[in-house]
Amino acid sequence: MLTDPTDPTRVLIEVADLDGDSDLVKMYGKPLRAIVDWARAYLTRPHPSLGRKGPVCPYAQTSLDRGTFYLAVCPGEPTVEELSERLAGFRSYFQQLVTPAGVSAQFRTILVLVPDLPHARAAELIDTVQLMLKQEYVEAGLMIGEFYPGPPPKAGLWNPDFRPLGSPVPLLAIRHMVASDFPFLKDDPKQTAAYLERFGDRPPAALREAIAAIRPG
Repeated sequence: MLTDPTDPTRVLIEVADLDGDSDLVKMYGKPLRAIVDWARAYLTRPHPSLGRKGPVCPYAQTSLDRGTFYLAVCPGEPTVEELSERLAGFRSYFQQLVTPAGVSAQFRTILVLVPDLPHARAAELIDTVQLMLKQEYVEAGLMIGEFYPGPPPKAGLWNPDFRPLGSPVPLLAIRHMVASDFPFLKDDPKQTAAYLERFGDRPPAALREAIAAIRPG
């Protein structure tokens, strides 16, 4: 486990910790293991409805293999303000983490679980917080993703009928922005500008035409 030196209540759980007997694992071991199992069985594998080749998440397997797949717990049933504040702390901690030698920062992620949240409340709370925080995350070169049972209504990039963001436990995921994130940002001018500031001079070949179409001037 990793503990934020600025706040001892801010703890990151590594996959190997799930075999231990810490109080946090004793209390929340079932949902924590459910998310790791989901990552291994879903995120790291192809899906027939995905609309492209390769795993659902191209980064999850390396993240799991190289020890940069971190879990955190936000207990209870937080309000929008409480969960936003909790996420702000984990965002700061995420930015302080050092990726192991030889592993790109794009493989680092923190999944903040809200395991006590009733599934009936998950959509409203998780979607509201994600939407509220997305702009400041993007401006910092980060992404925040929403996952919960349902699944969320957001369509996949390659198949509009596919809903890829379903997970067995409500959570918000923090990761670095990558060049392929443009489709998630293109509908908001401020988010587009933040993307172009980082990747405008080296966009992926598959996105060059779309990026050129919205580039100012």
